Amino acid sequence: MAKGKASKKADHKADRKVDKKAGKRGGKKAASAATRRLSRHLPRYQGADWLPHALPTRAEVWTPDDAPGRLQQALAGNAASWPARRVFFISDPHADAEAFEASLVASGGVSKSGPGLGDFTLTRPGRKGRFIIGGDCLDKGPSNLAMLRSLQQLIDSGARVTLLAGNHDMRLLMGLMALERLRSPRTEHLFVRMGHKVIPLLQEVHAEYLDDRANALSGIPSNKVCRRRLFPRDSWFETFPAQAESVMPEGAIDKELARLRKKVGHFEAACDKAGLSLRQVYAAALKLRELFLHPKGEFAWFFQRMCLAHREGAFLFVHAGLDDEVAGIIAAEGVAGLNRRFDRAVVEDPCGFYYGALANTLRTKYRSVDFPLTEPGMARLHEQGLQVVVHGHINLTRGQQWRMRSGMLHLDGDITLDRHSRRKEGLAGSGMGATIIHPAGQVIGISNDYPHARVFDPAHDLAAATSRASSPKSKAASS
Repeated sequence: MAKGKASKKADHKADRKVDKKAGKRGGKKAASAATRRLSRHLPRYQGADWLPHALPTRAEVWTPDDAPGRLQQALAGNAASWPARRVFFISDPHADAEAFEASLVASGGVSKSGPGLGDFTLTRPGRKGRFIIGGDCLDKGPSNLAMLRSLQQLIDSGARVTLLAGNHDMRLLMGLMALERLRSPRTEHLFVRMGHKVIPLLQEVHAEYLDDRANALSGIPSNKVCRRRLFPRDSWFETFPAQAESVMPEGAIDKELARLRKKVGHFEAACDKAGLSLRQVYAAALKLRELFLHPKGEFAWFFQRMCLAHREGAFLFVHAGLDDEVAGIIAAEGVAGLNRRFDRAVVEDPCGFYYGALANTLRTKYRSVDFPLTEPGMARLHEQGLQVVVHGHINLTRGQQWRMRSGMLHLDGDITLDRHSRRKEGLAGSGMGATIIHPAGQVIGISNDYPHARVFDPAHDLAAATSRASSPKSKAASS
């Protein structure tokens, strides 16, 4: 018996409800399957119960919005583009050892075994992988010495560790080297140039190595003599421009003179506010020189191990970024050649290094005042098979970010770990997180400031895009 119109409408409505529910179930299943697929790439957090905050346990797609298809194809279709072993990138701990060790756990490379600093051991992935520390281990606190000892324990555990030079780290090296050299307009200002940021380290060294020694200031001259040894001469402001004109443009020299006038005017007052006389500052500086620069110093390994850049497949790791001159060096001499230049320049010409293109790699933020990276420079890097620059230096508050700069894909990995910077940014506690680059072809970004881990999987993304393009719906829409 034929149904009436009203009955047919009711049946169609019911069918649509069933289809809608099935579609929702299908969509949820698809979303759940995608989440499970992505989550397979996440590290296993071992000892996470000892951490102050939770780490993300679910993942989401993390495709660079502006990246050209050519770049994704280059990464997806070439096994040589990826590292031979898993890479754990952690940058800018800034003397926060707790944040650093929590980030090691976030990487999956270590297992936390207790609440204290140093309570960690390597995991199986950690033993097989490589840890790249992206620079700026020192400076802000709460403890530079604790941070150095956590890093040393990681090295002593047998981990493969690559230590990149950061601008804060090199600022300390330049200042300590200036105390060893004959006074010259090219270098005599470099200790005071560190400014108030070095004072917490001076306090730490004084408290741990000098404060309880009755003869701690034995042989240390008067405040007046210490001031003369630590500060540039008054004539420096007239003599420095002629010394620096070969490595700095005139405008940059003017800014440097203004910066030094401010630092010279404030440094002694800042030391006094911190409870340090210039005699105590000088004694702590000499102790720092012994700890870091003497071959048998406790932290001599720190600068000895440091390099400017590291390459893994198509990924170039630096502290801050690149410019055309450095791109040219890499094209002509490779990353190993760039690092050899770095080693020579630091020793032979600290001034030329500190104000030149090599140090731009430590501090560029791709501003107009920085050495430029242009399309020709980027093209030279692409010719060498380099597709991605991984760096720190620019602190972020929502986890790692992709950015395109002059046609070069950059992965910004400074996720604001140290609690000093986090207070300034309005973030709570210490940060935790790491960037993991997997030989199987994925990049995973983990941060406790973002609810999900993020997974970049170019091969899967391209396959999915191809599937969508060839689907009947897509063909119908295009026609």
